[in-house]
Amino acid sequence: MRILHTSDWHLGRSFHRVSLLDAQAAFLDHLVATVRAREVDAVLVAGDVYDRAVPPLSAVELFDSALHRLAEARVPTVMISGNHDSARRLGVGAGLIGRAGIHLRTDPRGCATPVLLSDAHGEVAFYGLPYLEPALVRDEFKVAKAAHESVLGAAMARVRADLAGRAPGTRSVVLAHAFVAGGRASESERDITVGGVASVPAGVFDGVDYAALGHLHGAQTLTERVRYAGSPLAYSFSETTHRKTMWLVDLGPGGEIEAERVDCPVP
Repeated sequence: MRILHTSDWHLGRSFHRVSLLDAQAAFLDHLVATVRAREVDAVLVAGDVYDRAVPPLSAVELFDSALHRLAEARVPTVMISGNHDSARRLGVGAGLIGRAGIHLRTDPRGCATPVLLSDAHGEVAFYGLPYLEPALVRDEFKVAKAAHESVLGAAMARVRADLAGRAPGTRSVVLAHAFVAGGRASESERDITVGGVASVPAGVFDGVDYAALGHLHGAQTLTERVRYAGSPLAYSFSETTHRKTMWLVDLGPGGEIEAERVDCPVP
């Protein structure tokens, strides 16, 4: 199965008071063109679709256009909310939109309910873990300490439990929005530190075939199976040396991973 992994669109963001909407529109044109040209089977958006909880109308219109074009291309899309998004607003109408193949995962209670897609080798289970603010989801996951590692670990325990009950050979992909240890930050990410500790170990994603991460704005590989797509545009001067890309990931019949970086247009 061929997957296009992207994240951190931050629609509606400006750069030192200069609107980036045209550049973001050009990126989304490129994304849709890549989906068609490279015969992508699923698009993943790992959070921070918008730059703020109440985005400007122009950003909402751009997002709406992107959803329509992906639906018209008949390529399933799975996206999660990030720490910049309003999970409730982004998730409005998720049930209805899901019928068009656009699967919005914004509710932590649904983290162990996957989107199931199939190819010639069987099913792939896509688990969407929206950004988990520890203080807000502590009770849901019944953890003793409101910390990123504990809530994300509890969410992944639910994912593994669901996966264990599925047919042998079912492949798995997790989308998550978090600061994973070993990742390189830039100046444009919002701090998510809680109690002085922001990062979680990459091992929290053990047991799944691929973890599609969002939050950090530089594309990077933490392990073969744990990767950040990064933002499609530079949102700070600290990103001047970044190569902005998406990951094109081929998931083999036994969970094998082959990954290629697809360059984004540079305004």
